[in-house]
Amino acid sequence: MKRQLKLILLLSSSVLGSLSAYAEDGKINFTGEILDAACTVDIGSGNTMTVDLGKISKSTFDKSGATSAPTAFSLTLKDCPAAVTSAAIKFDGTALGGDDNILALTEGTTEAPSATGVGIQILDDDNTIVPLATASKSYTLEADTDNKLNFSARYISNSNTVVAGSADSAISFTVNYN
Repeated sequence: MKRQLKLILLLSSSVLGSLSAYAEDGKINFTGEILDAACTVDIGSGNTMTVDLGKISKSTFDKSGATSAPTAFSLTLKDCPAAVTSAAIKFDGTALGGDDNILALTEGTTEAPSATGVGIQILDDDNTIVPLATASKSYTLEADTDNKLNFSARYISNSNTVVAGSADSAISFTVNYN
């Protein structure tokens, strides 16, 4: 009898425990749409682009927040269907020191260490910072034409002291159609 009582208590506690694991504190609804056709991204061979930010003297970065001159680049969307009228770009990469406004540099090697105290910032065509993992402003698209979405990139220091070295990075992007 004691054994059956222990078994009943064990089973009821596991059932009650599993019920509490499914308690709700809120609800999130996901919405979206899968498009039949979208624009063709045309940024170069293999859909890879290189933006040369140049060789910048570390004296340019005399304080935290100092920037180099921006370098323009464009993402081209072509063959857009008439139903797609605008798009935003979401850039994804590693944030420098947890600051989503600055892309971290790629780690260098022992022979060619990377610069420190500096990262890369992406700007839209209004010179507004585009934070990582956040959609840019919306760009109007036209069917049957090459739509150039203009951006720029620049170095920005996040420290009062910048150490010279390689200053490369990589970022991926996603086109979000509106």
